[in-house]
Amino acid sequence: METITILPEDSTTSGTLWRASYSGKHSLGKTAGEALDKLTESLNDNVSGAIVVVQPMQPDRFFTAEQRNRLQELMTKWRTARDVGTKLSDEEQAELESLVGAQLEGAANRAEAMLAGVTE
Repeated sequence: METITILPEDSTTSGTLWRASYSGKHSLGKTAGEALDKLTESLNDNVSGAIVVVQPMQPDRFFTAEQRNRLQELMTKWRTARDVGTKLSDEEQAELESLVGAQLEGAANRAEAMLAGVTE
């Protein structure tokens, strides 16, 4: 099963944009759905059975405010590094990847709790 991640991205000119990412491909949209539609247009027919993960806008027991803030900090640093052709330190890259994994796990746990009818 493949994973498509959709994250909000601050844009100084357009407000919040959404970035959909899959296997090194990215697209931007004014909404999460628009970003996903643009991304899926660029994918080949071999991709099927994808899981779509949309970052929640509010912290919860599955992904805390501290995790969310640190992820946002690291994503800002990553974008800046990408734009100037550099990379994060190995430690920051590992932390970023760990937080992305925790966010994905949080999304799965959140969905499982919703299916079970568990609320906060």
